[in-house]
Amino acid sequence: MRFQRTLALVGVGLVWLALGPWVLPAALALLLVPRVRAWLRPTWRVSGAVAASVLALVGLVVLVPDGWLPIPPGPGALVTPGYAGRPAAARPITVDVAQHPHLAPNGASSMHDDAWASDTYAWAGPLGESPEVDTSWFGLEECASLAVDSHDRLVGLCGDLHGPTLHVIDPDSMNPVATKELPDRPDNGAKPWEDLCAGAYFFLDDEDHAVVATTDRRVLVVGTSDADGDPDLTTEASYDLGDEIPAHDCLVALVPDWHGDIWWVTQQGRVGTVSPASGRIRALDLDEDVANSLAVDRSGAFVVTTEALYRIEAGASGKPTVTWRTSYDRGSEQKSGQLSQGSGSTPTLLPGGMVAITDNADPRMHVSFYGTGSGDLVCQAAVFGDDESATENSLVSVGSGVIVENNHGYGGPLSTMLGMTSDGGIARVDVTDRKCSVRWTSDEVAPSSVPKVSLANGLLYAYTKPHSWWGANAWYLSALDVRTGRTVFKVRTGLGALSNNHYAAVTLTRDGSAYIGTLGGLVRVRDRS
Repeated sequence: MRFQRTLALVGVGLVWLALGPWVLPAALALLLVPRVRAWLRPTWRVSGAVAASVLALVGLVVLVPDGWLPIPPGPGALVTPGYAGRPAAARPITVDVAQHPHLAPNGASSMHDDAWASDTYAWAGPLGESPEVDTSWFGLEECASLAVDSHDRLVGLCGDLHGPTLHVIDPDSMNPVATKELPDRPDNGAKPWEDLCAGAYFFLDDEDHAVVATTDRRVLVVGTSDADGDPDLTTEASYDLGDEIPAHDCLVALVPDWHGDIWWVTQQGRVGTVSPASGRIRALDLDEDVANSLAVDRSGAFVVTTEALYRIEAGASGKPTVTWRTSYDRGSEQKSGQLSQGSGSTPTLLPGGMVAITDNADPRMHVSFYGTGSGDLVCQAAVFGDDESATENSLVSVGSGVIVENNHGYGGPLSTMLGMTSDGGIARVDVTDRKCSVRWTSDEVAPSSVPKVSLANGLLYAYTKPHSWWGANAWYLSALDVRTGRTVFKVRTGLGALSNNHYAAVTLTRDGSAYIGTLGGLVRVRDRS
């Protein structure tokens, strides 16, 4: 009898994994039947065995180092496709992005890949040829931003409920091989998954240094390998910005300029520079909130606040000086899918002297293009549906225009539970003869991914989640043709809340792999060799 009860419980678990979360309420409903309840009533010996098994499993998870176990699967494997579409044929596109002299090679330096925040890669991502998916469980830790050092190792700025951590990660095993704990997140009342303070952006310089902001208002320059080239994280320089940034403010992002000075921006709109040569710190207070990163060209930095787009240059004295300020339609309220009221996008520089952002207009947001020299509006185009448009993620350059992702309806991890998802949509907006047009719109739903384009194969990679009436939370790496918007293929990367990327970026590496940070660790997709 005990064997039959155990078999029944195991069967319920297997059906749950196969069909989704609604199996558990159905099974619990059966307990309302007195005969079933009496038959399943466990003995003290059985209860003790179950409790011991749970404790052993928890102990195993605690003792095993991060990255040694795969991310635990969620329910719904049989009711969601593992793969859809067909392998892609490479159709390269060309986007000329300037290589920054003080950053790692384009595509390897930061969340947005380069100084222009183009979100493009010169190399190819997976083509969907019998793709294989591997995962690495870090507990409840997400690596939102990844860079790649000169040894082809991943350098990740990751975070858990307490604060950020810097990792060097082996790209094959996806195990951390060097770790540096950064100062914990202060108790500022913000939800951990919405707190941007020093936890989202860093950059890798041309000498494999990870330059990272900390929650105690410092900028650290951290070497990622020792003299023999082995992974190591050692602080080589530290700059204290406490005299320029009050305790109630925090660093959000940083990037070097063409002279090697480090530009930084805070959540409450302070913009400044650090000179590594002299250690001198200069600052300017815009007095407007900032929730995104910066972009730089040869002579200045571009900053988007919740009020306006700025071009800022180092003046004659070296102090940051506003060259121009252009306000945009910030709308009437903060929309779902955004972490602040205002622009949802890091400035994206384009060939030909333009910079693009999104606004927060009602009822539809616009993708807007401005001249880098004057700040004048070139053109703009409305995207997605009325009262269903917002983005928190950077635009992706395709040379003649950009690709924008709709995050409206994403309110955090709970908003994608039980098969729910956001409003969705991905669109391409082109500029021709100073006129904007929406070239295509896709129905793919990417709740919060930072999508990327491979210039080598002409594919856009987004992290998507379709709605499921079964309640299954299936997440996919989806590849779209940048010319047509057609979904070429999609591969399921995981099931359940731990597979949610929550604003983490898609990262492509030179070997054709795609990595995505999730709430539970790392996911890798690559074509089977």
